[in-house]
Amino acid sequence: QVQLVESGGGLVQAGGSLRLSCAASGRTFSSYTMGWFRQAPGKEREFVAAISSTGGRTYYVDSVKGRFTISRDNAKNTVFLQMDSLKTEDTAVYYCAARYFDTVYLLSQSLGYRSWGQGTQVTVSS
Repeated sequence: QVQLVESGGGLVQAGGSLRLSCAASGRTFSSYTMGWFRQAPGKEREFVAAISSTGGRTYYVDSVKGRFTISRDNAKNTVFLQMDSLKTEDTAVYYCAARYFDTVYLLSQSLGYRSWGQGTQVTVSS
């Protein structure tokens, strides 16, 4: 079981940038597809981005395409989310998650992920 700890959240003005990090424990990190989700107050958890185990493929929700970049460093057991041109609607708690190796759920569905971090708050002010 991989354990995940997010960091890098904070308060930023609209148009600004933040870089989230997710540090993973365990020797099998490089085997997992990793995802970032977010949850705003009163809303359901939403898929943001995912990256394949080798980092060769990335996926984004339409609302963040061209603004967010997911990446990973398997040597450091870390996945990143670079967030640029932030908007007030990006305000949420951001979670990283490790995907099951074998699941019927789509990449964007949270039930397909086996391990979650505690989340990091991102607040974008106008």
